[in-house]
Amino acid sequence: MVSTRVQVERFSVISSRTFQEVVAALEKAIGHPDMKAFGKNLRGAKTYDELEKIVRGATGPSELMEFMRMDLGEVLRKRNGAAAPQSLRFIVGNPVIMSQMVQHVPDAGSYAPVTILIDERPDGVHLSYDRMASFLAPYKSPEALKIAQDLDSKVERLLATAA
Repeated sequence: MVSTRVQVERFSVISSRTFQEVVAALEKAIGHPDMKAFGKNLRGAKTYDELEKIVRGATGPSELMEFMRMDLGEVLRKRNGAAAPQSLRFIVGNPVIMSQMVQHVPDAGSYAPVTILIDERPDGVHLSYDRMASFLAPYKSPEALKIAQDLDSKVERLLATAA
């Protein structure tokens, strides 16, 4: 049995924009493919070049796409009533970037795609992300770390722009 300690760095930005404005800005920058069709297209790709083209067509200007979202605020509203703060968890990524990291560090597949949390707090709308480079640092792969840092930059630009 092996255990690896992973120390995670969280990147956060606080926005004075409304929750809806922040979510709309994020949605505009990421792709929203029909996941069933996307999966079928990926399985049908004959080459890696074809797969890359399919992924490029599914991502937004940020080079990221939405895999799923969870409305955490809905649960809070059920528990605490209509005044409960809004909270959404977006699962976003890029299968090509994921494959580049996994090629060097198989455990990177545990961390990709990534989570973006957007939630209302008394001081504003928080956009938070756990840095991929911090997840991969313990594996000591310079190649995977470089790819993770590039991904972190993409996500952090996305959050800063949406804020």
